[in-house]
Amino acid sequence: MYGSDGIGEEEPLFRPYAVTGGRSEPRYHLAMETLISSMSIPDEEMALLTPEQEAIMQLCRTFRSVAEISALLRVPLGVARVLVADMSDEGLVRLHQPRLQQGQPDLTMLERVLSGLRRL
Repeated sequence: MYGSDGIGEEEPLFRPYAVTGGRSEPRYHLAMETLISSMSIPDEEMALLTPEQEAIMQLCRTFRSVAEISALLRVPLGVARVLVADMSDEGLVRLHQPRLQQGQPDLTMLERVLSGLRRL
């Protein structure tokens, strides 16, 4: 891809749909505001991760939303959802789903998402 100035922009870290087997939706609903944190795994297991998984593990050392992961990796939201859901199934990341009480979103969660978006 090229920017408006004709200078090449960085390519995405990976070909998005190739790593998801063409899937654009995870096996279960994963909201874009769901916060993700990486689990601690031994170095020998870290060496077995795909480049995509390793990138997500590094990003999620601090809480990141699925939307942030999508933006930072420059992949479609659907691809980020599939990757994160698969990693959750493998025990690599922990999902922190928003909890709604009486129809109201968790203010702490909203503040974290807003903070993350400001850092972008």
